[in-house]
Amino acid sequence: MPAPLLSVIVIAKNEAARIEACLASVAFADEWIVVDSSSSDDTAERARRLGAQVFDFPDWPGFGAQKQRALDRATGRWVLAIDADERVTPELAASIRKAISAEAGPSAYELSRLSRFCGRWIRHGDWYPDRVLRLFCRDRARFSPDRVHERVVVEGGVTGRLEGELLHDTMPTLDDALAKMNRYSSESAAQRAAAGQRGGLAAAIGHALWAFLRGYVVRRGFLDGAAGFALATYVAEGTFWRYLKIAEQARRLPTNT
Repeated sequence: MPAPLLSVIVIAKNEAARIEACLASVAFADEWIVVDSSSSDDTAERARRLGAQVFDFPDWPGFGAQKQRALDRATGRWVLAIDADERVTPELAASIRKAISAEAGPSAYELSRLSRFCGRWIRHGDWYPDRVLRLFCRDRARFSPDRVHERVVVEGGVTGRLEGELLHDTMPTLDDALAKMNRYSSESAAQRAAAGQRGGLAAAIGHALWAFLRGYVVRRGFLDGAAGFALATYVAEGTFWRYLKIAEQARRLPTNT
């Protein structure tokens, strides 16, 4: 039996409402790996019914390490890394199939991600165009160990860009958005404080103000109307709390005496 050409890897926790649509959008792949964080719903069962191999880990080492766990279990020559709230469009699927079947070319590809914020597709500001490196040769890449905002690190080679969009249906409600802001700002603050970064009120105000101006004015988030204003405010608020939390986390770190 020939080795898989394309493996899809997904990490998930309580994604029963979205995992089937996610995996259905990549039905053209040869292998599907789902790393589950001990979901309390039937995420794992739904994934298995669609042919995925499911591996359960009760601990949470952070996004980078969790995605590396999934990558370590893939066997395909190419790997496509997507999240449970993402979908591959038919145009992007065609681009992926063409790229991995080519005899020569880049060893990694960026995809264009189109995200929906609280029910509205965002086409300007900080969230668009959103280029994410998600398709790569398995033996040429790894995930950074970052707890949040992890990235794919490719060893040498040229990075290409594919046609088509990766749909990102994230944070359908404001409650979801605020919960995610709190969780991500806490994890990011802990990581940055451990690395020696300094926070505080002045840093929080300055970075938050720039985050709003960058997303709403410089990157023309205002063209998305009320949703654009809400998103720019959301990004600024997350920035504000992150820098306050950095200072709080730094105070908790042990000091050398």
